[in-house]
Amino acid sequence: MSEQFLPIVIIGAGFSGVLMAVELRKRNIPFVVIEKSEGIGGTWFENTYPGAGCDVLSTLYSYSFAQKPDWSRRFAPHSEIRAYLEECAERYDIRRHIRLGTEVVGARYVAEARRWDVALSNETEIKARAVVFAVGQLNRPSIPSFRGRERFSGVEFHSARWRHDHDLTGKRVAVVGSGASAIQFLPHVAREAKQVILFQRSPNWIIPKNDRLYHEREKRLRKHVPLLMRLQRAWEYLQLELSFPAFLKDSKKGRKWEEACKAAIASAIKDPVLQDAVTPDYPAGCKRVLLSDDWFPTLARDNVQVVTSSIAEFGPSGLLTDDGVSHPVDVVIYATGFETRQVLAPIPIEGARSLSLQDAWQPHPHAYLGVTVPDFPNAFIMYGPNTNLGHGSIVFMLECQARYIGQAIAKVQDAASRAVAPKRHVTQRFNADTQARLSRTVWGANCSSWYKGADGVIVNNWSSTMLRYWWKLRRFKARDYDQW
Repeated sequence: MSEQFLPIVIIGAGFSGVLMAVELRKRNIPFVVIEKSEGIGGTWFENTYPGAGCDVLSTLYSYSFAQKPDWSRRFAPHSEIRAYLEECAERYDIRRHIRLGTEVVGARYVAEARRWDVALSNETEIKARAVVFAVGQLNRPSIPSFRGRERFSGVEFHSARWRHDHDLTGKRVAVVGSGASAIQFLPHVAREAKQVILFQRSPNWIIPKNDRLYHEREKRLRKHVPLLMRLQRAWEYLQLELSFPAFLKDSKKGRKWEEACKAAIASAIKDPVLQDAVTPDYPAGCKRVLLSDDWFPTLARDNVQVVTSSIAEFGPSGLLTDDGVSHPVDVVIYATGFETRQVLAPIPIEGARSLSLQDAWQPHPHAYLGVTVPDFPNAFIMYGPNTNLGHGSIVFMLECQARYIGQAIAKVQDAASRAVAPKRHVTQRFNADTQARLSRTVWGANCSSWYKGADGVIVNNWSSTMLRYWWKLRRFKARDYDQW
């Protein structure tokens, strides 16, 4: 096969990878999708814990071109989202291009041939015209290095690797962490376990989710009158977009979120000590604002205890906190999030001039429009640095990226311009503007979050509205790129 007709390699078969495959298929560009898991869905394939679901409205957490009129709830459960992605892969004839159970173990740019050599876990290699990294940011579980953890004789697992074979009925369960996954699974665990001890490092601002089942009449209307579904989606998009100012420093909307959270605490919890323990001391939005209708009532249950002291070490039969208290437990569930600050790790990626992406991204990850990196020709990232949202749907951002990358790849199909990488000064200007805008947001306040790197630089979040991101990526501008 000539270099001109080498396929595009898409790494990952979650929301990003399936979307990118649809875009390339629409353009009649050959591609192959490599997925390390045994199924389609990405994080929705791997996260199967009780209560797993989305905190973005179902109508927006779906592709604009593949609307689903019969979502069961306002906020879809994980099984339904995964089934939706499977359906899209079938409908758009993507499945036959996906290699499941295969992991990418390295990618190297060969400058003289203007191609990427992508090494796979089965000891084979794919020569590619371009590579699209669609691996997401929430796929590598993070577990802190607790002293003595190896001595614990009970069962332990991360929420993203749920042990469905282990019955929690009647067990004493420790939940380490109180983030987005914990607020979904802990209410389910509390209804089964004898005792649940929540080890909370810091509380979160949690506002009512107002979730509910959709009535059959609503589903029928959306199915038979598609305009209603489009209007609902547009209205919900507008509502989320108008909430962005809440993430600016000293915003009134942010204070309203705090008031809503405090009202929910006061309504569900009567113990003033517990009320104080679950009330954050930082501005709303500094960390991810969470949605739940049953979190605070669960914390008020007789069989649930909230511990705010730090874990000092593990013992054979439980955990010891730094206040000297021993907590006997049978099971430890880690709700400690994911490795998000080292984007694309642990894949070794080598660009032009033998430059590794790890070195190029010192001191922190950055990319032009969150999509391309200087000295890495024909390499594209979906859900890359500074493209996460606090207020909207990441699927909207992914659609912007897929169209932009599709335009870029169509450009390099021309033999006169086989490879492109963003100009260094263009990238630097974009990142300087992004960080300047981010400095005016609440994400830079004094709290620890997965949005920021160790140096305090915000490496994950987009700095403005979804509309502004769409505007910047509406068309690929060759003048911003070096031709290789």
